[in-house]
Amino acid sequence: MSESEIANTFFPLTERKRPREETPASEDLADAILVERAKSGKRGAFDELYARFIPLVNGIVLSRVPHPDSEDVVQEVFISAFKSIGSLRDENAIGPWLARIARNGAAEYFRRRRPTEELLNDIARQPVPTNDALAALEAITSLPDAYSETLTLRLVEGMTGPEIAALTGMKETSVRVNLHRGMKMLRKKLGGKRGKSK
Repeated sequence: MSESEIANTFFPLTERKRPREETPASEDLADAILVERAKSGKRGAFDELYARFIPLVNGIVLSRVPHPDSEDVVQEVFISAFKSIGSLRDENAIGPWLARIARNGAAEYFRRRRPTEELLNDIARQPVPTNDALAALEAITSLPDAYSETLTLRLVEGMTGPEIAALTGMKETSVRVNLHRGMKMLRKKLGGKRGKSK
């Protein structure tokens, strides 16, 4: 299964079907200006930051939190960012800062989850209907965090490798390695699942 075939599986999960463009260096400067304006209380500036960074935050959260609950966590991440934007010291580090808040938000989601009761054996054995996108997302989220996050940003949010690197603060070579190794692991998982269903 190719990367584009796997990515096409996710369109039911996200409305972002448009191809993403490379991030020009001038956008980094524009982000820093937006951060300064948001720090001074300009709500429109934060709205623009939200629009720019929603794919990053959504991808990170979706790689860690079950799909039905991910939207709530994403909203909580942006509420937290809005309240604490004044604490951001380096205006040029908005992407990595939001990525850290998103990772922390996902971890907090699991800390505050209430314990659930175990299902009875008869109920637990019943197959749960899923579509291809949710099955593929489940396979991605079962990978180690570094691969899961990078693949979700690439396949679900449609980001390019350089864009992932720029927004998360990772090196481009690290992103390429994570994508390559993650895709290899994902193909094995998806191939294994298809083989079992036949």
